[in-house]
This record gives sequence, structure tokens and C-alpha cells, in this order.
Amino acid sequence: MADTTLRPEPRPTAETAGYWEAAREEHLVVQRCENCGRHQFYPRAFCTACLSEKLEWVESAGEGSIYTFTVCRIPANPSMADKVPYAVAVIDLDEGVRLLTNIVDCPIDRIRVGARVEVRFERISAETTLPQFTLTEVDDR
Repeated sequence: MADTTLRPEPRPTAETAGYWEAAREEHLVVQRCENCGRHQFYPRAFCTACLSEKLEWVESAGEGSIYTFTVCRIPANPSMADKVPYAVAVIDLDEGVRLLTNIVDCPIDRIRVGARVEVRFERISAETTLPQFTLTEVDDR
């Protein structure tokens, strides 16, 4: 029987392995097409703009803004029970791509669409480190 106290971990694929390797070293990376220069995320085997297979990993500044978010008050998995309430958000990175992540290390009631965020990393095992984000400024609304 599976241990439900362990947090589920991503399973890297050929396309995502570079992303997870960089995250383990606490670097946030996105793909950039060497042909047309477009950034993309989530990782793929080809550029979604020009279909080139010449992609490279480039480091993101790790900054952006919240596009949308939700607050989870019931854990999606038993391993998340000690984290509720927690925020799941879509972040618009300054490089022009969006990614799904958690907002951490700030009061839940201060999270707002459009708020500026920066990357943080959470090591959940020897193999996996998760890029997550926190507010860069907490307003006093």
C-alpha cells in the first residue's frame, strides 16, 4: 500500500528533465528557441511558435506577477494536510510565459491578482526541489 504521507513528486520526462535538474540546483529555467528567440513553458520537444527543435534552457529572473490563484482549504492529497490553507497560482513570468505553482511564505489574505512575486525553492526530497513563489511586497489592505 502506498504511503499517503509522502508528497507526490514529479516524474521527469525527456522534455522536462532539464527543468527539474535546474530546480534541484535552485535555478528556475524556461526553454528558448534558438531559431526564433521565443520563450516557452511548459517544456516541449519543439518550439510552439516556429516548430524548430532547437531549444535551449535559459535561466529565468524568477520574477513575475500573479495571473490567477485559488486558495485550497481541503488538501488535494493527505501529504498536504499540514499546509492548508495554501495558494495555487498561475504566474506570468517576466520572460513572457506562465507557470502553475504555489504561493508560499506570506499571508494568504494578502495574495492578489497582479501582485508581484519572486521564486523560492522547497526541497521535498533528495531528488526533487519545487520552484514556488512569494510576494515581493505585502500591501496592508
